[in-house]
Amino acid sequence: MEILKAASDWAKSEIVSSIFFMLFGIAYLLAAFGFWQWGNSPLTKALVIPILIAGGLLLSAGISFYISNKSRLTSFETSYKTNPSALIESEIERTTQTIRTYENVALKVFPAVIVVAALLSIFISNPIIRAICIAMIAFLSVLVILDSQALKRIKIFNQQLELVEQDLKN
Repeated sequence: MEILKAASDWAKSEIVSSIFFMLFGIAYLLAAFGFWQWGNSPLTKALVIPILIAGGLLLSAGISFYISNKSRLTSFETSYKTNPSALIESEIERTTQTIRTYENVALKVFPAVIVVAALLSIFISNPIIRAICIAMIAFLSVLVILDSQALKRIKIFNQQLELVEQDLKN
């Protein structure tokens, strides 16, 4: 039953993380509104749509993560009582795949794209391209920060699942 507490704690942490996605999304949407209302330079006018898109993506991701983790929070105990070994095995598979994805995408690809976008924003003077690069940097920075924390949490949860799997086999 210790794993139920670990799963509940993990899902609750992910719900809190999803709220941060939503808060960043709202902040970006407000920033886009501010650029639209008070932007005077070509760059601030060009930032409206890219920041609006980034904010919408963050907000929708946060809502999606919130809903999926909220349902996982309630279904984990039921699934565990029905067939603990099958649930543990499927959760280990899911968390292992998620860890690989985070390590490859959030910690390698996103930082590389941030560097490329930063270089482009420095060397290209077109306001639209610079605005897109700035929005990408802002968007991907939030993803790297939040996903690196999620990676730490899911690694701990994966280790707990593997311990439970060993106990179930013995």
